[in-house]
Amino acid sequence: MTEPFVLRRETQIAAPRATVFAYLTDPEKILSWMGSDATTEPHPGGLYLLRGIGPRASVARGAFREVVPVHRLAYTFGWEGGQEVPPGSSLIEIDLIERDGGTLMRMTHSGLPTEEQVAAHAKGWAHYLGRLTSAAAGRDPGPDKGVSDNM
Repeated sequence: MTEPFVLRRETQIAAPRATVFAYLTDPEKILSWMGSDATTEPHPGGLYLLRGIGPRASVARGAFREVVPVHRLAYTFGWEGGQEVPPGSSLIEIDLIERDGGTLMRMTHSGLPTEEQVAAHAKGWAHYLGRLTSAAAGRDPGPDKGVSDNM
C-alpha cells in the first residue's frame, strides 16, 4: 500500500548523473528548464528558492536536507504565501541511478496535504521533468511558458 498524498515519478535522461545533478543544483542550469530566478545552497540546511514563470510567478522555498553529489538530493518545498503547501511543508527526494548509458531519475514528492494538491503538482512535475530531460540531454527545451493551473 502506498502512502496517501505522495507523488512519484521516474524519467530516463540521456546524460550522466553528474550532468543531471548539475541541472538540479546549479541556478544557471536550473533556469534553462524551470523558473525565472533561482538561488540554491546545495548543502544540508542550505536554501532552495525558485521564482516561477508568468504573471503568477509564485516563489517556491525550502531547505536542503540531504545532498550526496551525483547520487541523491532531498529538500523541503512549499509556496510562499501558500495556505495549503507553505514553504517547507513537503519533501522532494531525488535519486539518480546509472542506467542504460544515462541516468534514471526517481523523484518522490511527499507531504502534500490533499489529492487535489497531488494532482496539481503532478501536472507541474510532468511539465518540468520533460523540460529537464531535454535540457540535461543537451537539447533546448524552448521558452518556459509555465504551468497554468494553480498549485
